[in-house]
Amino acid sequence: MHRAVGPDIQRRDLKPWTVVLLLLLSLTVVVMTIGFLVHFLGSDHKMEYYHGTFRFSDLQVKSNSGQISTYQFKELQEMNENLVDEIFIDSALRKHYIKNTVVTLTSEEDGVKTDVIMVFKFPSTDQRAGREKRIHSILHQRVRNTRALPTNILSVQPEGCGKRVVPLIVNRIMSGDIAAKSAWPWQASLQRDGIHQCGATLISSMWLVTAAHCFKSSANPQQWTVSFGTKINPPLMKRNVRRIIVHERYRSPAREYDIAVVQFSPRVPFTDDVRWICLPKTSTSFRPNSTVYITGFGALFYGGESQNDLREARLKIISNDVCKQPHVYGSDIKFGMFCAGYLEGIYDACRGDSGGPLVAKDLKDTWYLYGIVSWGDNCGQKNKPGVYTDVTYYRNWIASKTGL
Repeated sequence: MHRAVGPDIQRRDLKPWTVVLLLLLSLTVVVMTIGFLVHFLGSDHKMEYYHGTFRFSDLQVKSNSGQISTYQFKELQEMNENLVDEIFIDSALRKHYIKNTVVTLTSEEDGVKTDVIMVFKFPSTDQRAGREKRIHSILHQRVRNTRALPTNILSVQPEGCGKRVVPLIVNRIMSGDIAAKSAWPWQASLQRDGIHQCGATLISSMWLVTAAHCFKSSANPQQWTVSFGTKINPPLMKRNVRRIIVHERYRSPAREYDIAVVQFSPRVPFTDDVRWICLPKTSTSFRPNSTVYITGFGALFYGGESQNDLREARLKIISNDVCKQPHVYGSDIKFGMFCAGYLEGIYDACRGDSGGPLVAKDLKDTWYLYGIVSWGDNCGQKNKPGVYTDVTYYRNWIASKTGL
């Protein structure tokens, strides 16, 4: 190594009092520097606590005393904390949000009131009053939107449907991640001559719902099998298809009536890994920008091959007004269809995902099937989100064919 060479500096002897003065000045500078660092860095990590209150007027706690029991409190507390987590993790304040705790739940004549403490980190340069107003605005707006999903959390649901043992991960945006084992137990793979063709959703121990266009080449049950689990090979469980019922009014290449039900045998035993999803009521609706989830074994890009591992993605409902705009799909959006995804693209279903589920959960973490992967231009293209068959629109048809 070579040390840099500089000019000669003439050495001078310093008097003792000068040395002391210089030391004091240096010490003062160090102390002031540390003080400024503590002040500015500390302010960026300042914890702030906010109190919020919201009500669900359509929730009723049924008990003899009219009070919330310990069991009900735990259920409601977990549901509300998950809800607030999801609200702020999906908001513009996600970088500042830390956590929340429900401190009181009060049963009232018109529903349930929730008091929650929310923890954030903010720089001290912002005005707290402005932040508080913004936080409450996000909280109450999103709580109102959530009511678009079933919210009567204490009503009796069909035993076991729509339940999963793996908790939903809400601390990040999912973008085609490999699904955890048991995460989506209603997902199925429809295979023709042993090759994956489409996804499907388990709605009972012997019935699936899927897309009609999956069978445009062949609707012969003897050519089809169905497998369950988060991998196609090796399958967790496999069954033979006994009956395929395509909607009577489906005509390829038209995209209307893109729904079919499939009966298989023998029946599947329900486990943590294989479980049926709940079907919504015909009256159920959801607002634009609601959070939904899709799963499938489809390709990761247009023209790609299906994947052996099940993948998951989180999307947003897109209003029909937006989806029917000329630069999106225009008049191609018909009755019984809706759009989900992002206009900027990236996250979308693709080849091999057709027929698979689009699902959402209510406040009791019960999952419902709201859509079936149907069609779309390319995969993940700008202004070309995925289009889904609306299950609520065809709910009566499903019941007429399966008795469910």
